[in-house]
Amino acid sequence: MKISYNWLKDYLPVSETPERVAEVLTSIGLEVEAIERQEAVKGGLQGVVVGEVLECAPHPDADKLHVTKVNVGAGEPLQIVCGAPNVAAGQKAPVATVGATLYFANGDEVKIKKSKLRGVESMGMICAEDELGLGNSHDGIMVLAPEAVPGTPVSEWLHLESDVVFEIGLTPNRIDAASHIGVARDLAAALNTNLRLDKIYGFTNDVPISSVRLPAAPVRVAVENPAACPRYTGWTICGVTVQPSPGWLQQRLAAIGVRPINNVVDITNYVLHETGQPLHAFDAGTIDGGEVVVKTCPEGTTFVTLDGVERTLSAQDLMICNARRPMCIAGVFGGLENGVTGRTKNIFIESAYFHPVWIRKTARRHGLNTDASFRYERGADPQIPPYALKRAAQLIREIAGGDIVGEMIDIYPSPIAPAVVQLDYARMERLIGKKIDRETLLRILQQLDFVIDREDAGGLQVTVPSYRVDVTRECDVVEELLRIYGYNNVAIPAHTVVTLSHAARPDKEKIQNTVSDYLVANGFYEMMNNSLTKADYYRSLQTFPAGRAARILNPLSSDLNVLRQTLLFGGLESIAYNINRQQADLKLFEWGNCYAFDAARDDGSLKAYAETWQLGVFITGFTAGQSWRQPQERADFFYLKGYVESILERVGMAAGRLDTDEAPADIFSGGLQYLLNGKPVAVVGAVSKKIRQPFDIKQEVFAAEIVGSLLFKAAKNHKVQYAELPKFPEVRRDLALVVDEKITYAQLRDAAFRTEKHLLTRVNLFDVYRGDKLPEGKKQYALSFILQDREKTLADAHIERIMDNLLKAFEQHFASGLRVKN
Repeated sequence: MKISYNWLKDYLPVSETPERVAEVLTSIGLEVEAIERQEAVKGGLQGVVVGEVLECAPHPDADKLHVTKVNVGAGEPLQIVCGAPNVAAGQKAPVATVGATLYFANGDEVKIKKSKLRGVESMGMICAEDELGLGNSHDGIMVLAPEAVPGTPVSEWLHLESDVVFEIGLTPNRIDAASHIGVARDLAAALNTNLRLDKIYGFTNDVPISSVRLPAAPVRVAVENPAACPRYTGWTICGVTVQPSPGWLQQRLAAIGVRPINNVVDITNYVLHETGQPLHAFDAGTIDGGEVVVKTCPEGTTFVTLDGVERTLSAQDLMICNARRPMCIAGVFGGLENGVTGRTKNIFIESAYFHPVWIRKTARRHGLNTDASFRYERGADPQIPPYALKRAAQLIREIAGGDIVGEMIDIYPSPIAPAVVQLDYARMERLIGKKIDRETLLRILQQLDFVIDREDAGGLQVTVPSYRVDVTRECDVVEELLRIYGYNNVAIPAHTVVTLSHAARPDKEKIQNTVSDYLVANGFYEMMNNSLTKADYYRSLQTFPAGRAARILNPLSSDLNVLRQTLLFGGLESIAYNINRQQADLKLFEWGNCYAFDAARDDGSLKAYAETWQLGVFITGFTAGQSWRQPQERADFFYLKGYVESILERVGMAAGRLDTDEAPADIFSGGLQYLLNGKPVAVVGAVSKKIRQPFDIKQEVFAAEIVGSLLFKAAKNHKVQYAELPKFPEVRRDLALVVDEKITYAQLRDAAFRTEKHLLTRVNLFDVYRGDKLPEGKKQYALSFILQDREKTLADAHIERIMDNLLKAFEQHFASGLRVKN
């Protein structure tokens, strides 16, 4: 949300710098995420003032120069040498004083200094349009209107406001601050200053209604669904002139990123960002039957919105209709046929309070997120519609002309009572941790518009302002007091009481940090993605079917409508983001929860939902940067597999002892799974082109996902055994075995350890050969076997016996043949 500093100053006297204002806003819960400085022209015309040419005489030594005396509103008149042909006594013109910096239209930058031109001293510069950056004209000086007052800053005279815009990260509960008056109200309480109430309420005290008979009758209103629309106000205005808005209004909207359209629409947007209350203007000539009806339409009704999209309505969508058809999705988006255009003469202005649940569901149903729905779905103020309507009507009369027809319509059958909260002083002090003096406490409450109903020695009763829909309990009021009083003003007590808890062993965080440190030390970067993702990712997957996705009941958008089942898609989003910014060589990892839903167990409780802690690891591009010492190598499946096996071994889960299976073919074009007791522990493989295609990732991506809970379980069961270093040497023997293609290295390794349980310490596969020198369907595995006896040196005869036993076991179980024996 963007808030203009200049706009804020309309409602309270702010003398603090923008940086100080940002600091205060952040301290009271309105976090300023960015400060943007805006200038109508570069430099803001600092040091350029209105000057009055008192005298103008020819230069004694130059035919085209003039020596002038200029009144700049302070001190003695300045002597300025000017070369413009149109300069003359009696003119008002922009004068750049000594020290000012001008930014010319052609890009040049000039700092004004005291100088001499042909021997005559010059104390400034009388400026042309292009020298101020206001245009391209250099025919002569820029002549201002005769009523311009000398000394007035030219930026002020020309209404060229420089501004500072605060980008506020508004939390969902603080919708009351989604406007300039809302922010000003909080800021006034924090700075202990008074709001300029005349600037806020004065203009709505009396809105003149036309007493003459007008050609158009006032539009009638009927509310058929008061549950969805508890309050509806409206007014008809005849004879408006729709045209571009005046400069000040366009500048205000442009400063906060709102595109000016026409004076009527701009006024509704202005009032929205001023008061926080959405408004909608209809062309009264398009309201068939002269009546507005607030109701729902039959299921399947079609409606074309302002963006030209035809939408199919639900029977639960509240609509603003005329006698024949819907005109607007209430509180969300207007219709294409009923908006205000240059041909509009009569308008009907709507200001209403809609139930937040109705608006939220409709906005999500149609994937619409507008300024109006943003406010309505979080809870608007039911008391503000008449006030905002009067404000808009007054501005329309001033800017667009026209006459207001009849009394304001205000349909409010069941007024919404404000919340009443009981406060106990002793309980408040325990919550705060400090005793705040009563005078300060009452001042803060009153500045925040809380009404003190009664007070006694033990506490008080307050009525909550209607715009604070999030304040309903005593602790909510305490939070309001604290954010204005200042959390930093609550001192840390001299003594604290804490309860020590002992974490289970092994420590989950310690294991996680150990693995993270290992990955970071090997060049990986940790990332963190949103747990919410889009359901479309799972539409055609068997491994992660769409039916197992945990869906969000009120999703923020179609891109964030389910909880993730895997870390894969968040990783691919991050990879695509980096590749699009010329970062194609990536090593990334992420820890995070994944979620699943089991419909068979759904009994309305949480039993149907499962949550698992996962580790995702991703590699793509080259494994290292360019170097003169060695050529670059692209990452491959085995490169990532090595990291995965190292992670497993670090927590005591030796990859060599795990069963393996092929990776899911709907996600990976090749890869494998590690299994423990039939359950997947980890999966690693090359992400298939089909999965990469929606992310526009053309290079290969290798991904792994490890079940974190099983890592922690393995670490818990892992027992480290210590032994003396062996005193006797180990022996290596190699076998080159010809086996069937279907035989795996893991099968050979396991058979070797079953055959020799005492002296065999390690088995390693160091070469694989396939070629025309072998029979079809065969391959050669070159294996090394490490033998060692901790009690004595192994004799050759003993070694040969062991190797013969291993060879016989391979021949018996795998029909393997010996090709080479060392």
